[in-house]
Amino acid sequence: MTEYLPSTLGLIAGNRSLPLIFARHARGLGVKRLVTVAFDGETDPALAPLVDDIVWLKVGQLAKLIEAFKQHNVTRCVMLGQIAPKNLFDIRPDFRAMTMLLKLKEKNAHTIFGAIADELKKEGIELIEPTPWLAPAMPNAGFRVGPDLSSAHRSDLDFGFRIAKEISRLEIGQTVVVKDGAVLAVEGFEGTDACLKRGGELAGQEGGAVAIKVAKEKHDLRFDIPCIGPQTIEICAAARIRVLGVEAGKTLLLEREQIEQLTRRHGLTLTTVGGCGGS
Repeated sequence: MTEYLPSTLGLIAGNRSLPLIFARHARGLGVKRLVTVAFDGETDPALAPLVDDIVWLKVGQLAKLIEAFKQHNVTRCVMLGQIAPKNLFDIRPDFRAMTMLLKLKEKNAHTIFGAIADELKKEGIELIEPTPWLAPAMPNAGFRVGPDLSSAHRSDLDFGFRIAKEISRLEIGQTVVVKDGAVLAVEGFEGTDACLKRGGELAGQEGGAVAIKVAKEKHDLRFDIPCIGPQTIEICAAARIRVLGVEAGKTLLLEREQIEQLTRRHGLTLTTVGGCGGS
C-alpha cells in the first residue's frame, strides 16, 4: 500500500469530516508530511492541527492551489470531502480557473474536478485515488446492520438500485427514495439530505420508505467517493425511512461505529446493494 503514497502527500480538503478522518490516520498509512489546501467557508478549521502545513484559499483560486503544492514539493495529492455544489458555481474564479472553465462543454462537479486534475497533472502533480487506504470503511456485498429485510423492502431495494444507477448515469443525482415500487424523490442539485427529507415526507404519516445511494457509472473515485455519516442516519430516522441501501464496495461509512449505533437505536436497516450477491 505504501508504494502509492510518497513521504509528502498533498490533501485538497473539502467540508465535513472525511479530511479529518484521513489526516488522523495518515501517519499510520506511511505519510510523513501532509500538506493541505483548505477552503474558506468549506473546510473544518479543526483540520489545521492534524497536518504539517495548511494553506487557506477561496474556492476558485486554482493558480494558488497549484502554487501551494509546488512550493511544498508535492507531486501526489488526494481530494477528500465535499465542496457544496452551489459553491462550484457561486465563485469568482481566478484567471487560470476561468480559462479552464471556458474550455468545458459541460459544467458539473465531475467535469470541473476532472479538469482540475488535468491542470494539476500539467504541473507535475498527480491526483490519485484515496480508496486503497479507505477500503476497510467501504462495506462489501452482504453487509447489513439493523432489522431483517422484508420481501417488500428487498423488492424496493432492487427497484431503487436500478433507478438510482440510471439517474446517476444521466448526471442528475445519486440517491432515490422509493416505496412500494414507486419513486418518491430523486436527488437533484439540492443534494442527498434534502432528497431524503422530501422522500420521507411523500411516504405519508406511516413512513416506511426505502432510500438508495449509489456511485455514478464510470465514477471517478479520485475526487468523488459516495459517503454517508451519522447525520445521514439521523435524517433518515427523522424522515421515517426504514431502509437505507448503499452501493457495495463504493460507499464510505464515516464514523462507522457511530453509524451502526444510530442505525440500531432508530430501528433502521442499513445494507449494501449491488455488487456480487446483490442486496
